[in-house]
Amino acid sequence: MKGYFSIGELSKYQNISKQTLIFYDKIGLFRPAYVDPQNGYRYYSAKQIDYLDTILIMKKIGFPLSQIREHMEHYNTAGSLAALGRQVEVIDRKMEELSLIRSRLLHRCGQMEQAQKYLRQEVPVLVEEVPAQCLLIREVAPPYSLREISIATKECFAQAFQEKLPIFFQSGVTVPLERVRRGEYIQASHAFLPIEDTDRAKNIRRLPGGKCAAIYHVGDYQSIGRSYRRLLDYCQGQGLALRSGSFEFCINDYITTEDESEYITKIQFYVG
Repeated sequence: MKGYFSIGELSKYQNISKQTLIFYDKIGLFRPAYVDPQNGYRYYSAKQIDYLDTILIMKKIGFPLSQIREHMEHYNTAGSLAALGRQVEVIDRKMEELSLIRSRLLHRCGQMEQAQKYLRQEVPVLVEEVPAQCLLIREVAPPYSLREISIATKECFAQAFQEKLPIFFQSGVTVPLERVRRGEYIQASHAFLPIEDTDRAKNIRRLPGGKCAAIYHVGDYQSIGRSYRRLLDYCQGQGLALRSGSFEFCINDYITTEDESEYITKIQFYVG
């Protein structure tokens, strides 16, 4: 039609698919100026190109389609200024959240890079001063098997995502000292996620800084007993008294590899 653009022409000029234009028509966001009753072909006026530009720019800025449709019904300078101002606040919040996520991912990457060397060499026992840290914890239900540990871990992640808590995208478990002494190395009492200090959750355990003995276990979780025995023998030989149960921090796990031979777990006790 003379003076109108077909849907194919508009799709080409705006670099947008025909399917998107059809969808916008169906939801009432951007309807054609004319639809041929004989064949159903859609045609758009020149004025509508500017209107579509506004829609695409708002979408690029991050507005959801429902808000764009509502805004475009009766928009003016004052309304646009208010909407854009609100979107700046939304973007600022997202940038802050992404900055925190980035820092936590770098933290995880640093741990993984440090632990990679233990895939290729003899794993030593470490005695080190560790900083204070916080854990988001969930109790593991009896009989404390891997199934119950997995459920408690998933509950931690679900809570953290739902409540937008500042976790470090790492998991772990605690094993009470009496169970360790009985050789029940995989009977954890709690699952945890390392987390920044926050008062937004009640189930936070705050660990003090202090002297710890640790070892990196390489291999599947069922074989972790051999690393426990090495660590316990070392502490006994060095006269180091265990002051806590164990804290197991997953460095490499199902999140980072499907090969269980590459799993790395840091086992840590407070000692004195």
